Amino acid sequence: MAKWKIGIIGGSGLYQLDGLQNEQWLQVQSPWGDPSDSVLTGVIGDTECVFLPRHGRGHRIGPSQLNYRANIDALKRLGVTDIVSISAVGSLCEEMAPGDFVVVDQFIDRTFAREKSFFGDGLVAHVSVADPVCPRLSALAADAGQMAGATMHRDGTYLAMEGPQFSTRAESHLYRQWGANVIGMTAMPEAKLAREAELPYALVGMVTDYDCWREDEAPVEVETLIAQLHANAGKGRDLVAQLIASLPEIRSASPIDSVLDYALITDPARRDSKLVAKLDAVAGRVLNT
Repeated sequence: MAKWKIGIIGGSGLYQLDGLQNEQWLQVQSPWGDPSDSVLTGVIGDTECVFLPRHGRGHRIGPSQLNYRANIDALKRLGVTDIVSISAVGSLCEEMAPGDFVVVDQFIDRTFAREKSFFGDGLVAHVSVADPVCPRLSALAADAGQMAGATMHRDGTYLAMEGPQFSTRAESHLYRQWGANVIGMTAMPEAKLAREAELPYALVGMVTDYDCWREDEAPVEVETLIAQLHANAGKGRDLVAQLIASLPEIRSASPIDSVLDYALITDPARRDSKLVAKLDAVAGRVLNT
């Protein structure tokens, strides 16, 4: 019987989980380097959970310095079956107000200084990210947010910027023209790497501000953002608890569980053995068959 093991990546403002039993902080060794922090393991009800503070405890690591590959590899290495990312976002549209939550369904990736794939020279692979999130997990997250009392938006396009600076007004207006609804700095390459690791992924954005496209008000400042983060955090933790409580008892298979079946391009005889060894957790299912 397949069981859920939920990985929670906590972004700005979400540094702990409520209701976690048998808590234990574990250091995970990854061939991709150091994850952001140790991971907190435990159970909520009958469901195993693994919590990773994306920026490290105390928010030590900036968005461009995060080791996204090590973070995803660590969760996969611990047997996580699905990932829920909780992230602070700015709003690029009137209807998504500060304090609202958004379950993202699409991304525009404008990052440029990050390693974006586990694969490369010596072992090439291509996975589809046409639909970059898991619809099953996203729907469960949206329902959980409503049960937690949040104003939920069930879809939205996330513009991933490099940062760490916030947008210029010209950029903010441009992203609105592109159809982006929210903006943040950490969803990419996180979502793409989760797909390469065959991990269904959902992202809940907690809206903190209106970025800087509103000409009649001051642009976002860290002080305002932090205040809204604190206001959002309680509902974010409640959402996670409600989500885990609402999971079906049995985890049925997802198509995302097997996206690597036809993704590897490099001839097995020409694969780089060192890269193959590093992929033992991420792609071991297909490399060891």
